[in-house]
Amino acid sequence: MGSFPGPADRPPPLLPQFAFLGRSNCGKSSLINELLQRKGLARISGQPGKTRLWNYFRVERRFDLVDLPGYGYARVSKAQRERWWQQFRAFLADPEGPAAVLHLLDARHVPSEQDRQISHWLLESGLAFALVVTKVDKVGSTRRLAQYRKIIGALDVPATTPFLPTSAEARLGRAEVLGWIDAVLTASDHGV
Repeated sequence: MGSFPGPADRPPPLLPQFAFLGRSNCGKSSLINELLQRKGLARISGQPGKTRLWNYFRVERRFDLVDLPGYGYARVSKAQRERWWQQFRAFLADPEGPAAVLHLLDARHVPSEQDRQISHWLLESGLAFALVVTKVDKVGSTRRLAQYRKIIGALDVPATTPFLPTSAEARLGRAEVLGWIDAVLTASDHGV
């Protein structure tokens, strides 16, 4: 649908919106391309912080996927980082904001202070959200469970929080993420 400097410039929210929110270089673009089965739809870069605009994708006329700028590593001014941080918070609190959020976390790393802050905001907002752990193929299969426990423990989220391991490279987790999105859409259709 387009790329916009922030939520004030976005298209009118006519369909439910699912926000993709995560650190720079956590694999958001790769996961979006894998979910939508379209190589190159979301631009992938070897350099962290390339997504600087709010990118909107309409998916099968059912929902909008909103790819937010990555936080953490982006080589932008402190003022720009602060502006994004304020925009994220306002977007999560906006009644016309997202129906749900996919909080992306890199499987190789324990969540940062910023990851914990986002998690806190999501709990505070009352929005449906899932923890989507990316790049699981980069963690040895014998270490994954321990790493998942570290991630969950660091975020202090309820045990009922959906936890969706993914890997765009190994093509893992696509059905689970789309299934969760579908469940959120079905629940909102029924007023749950």
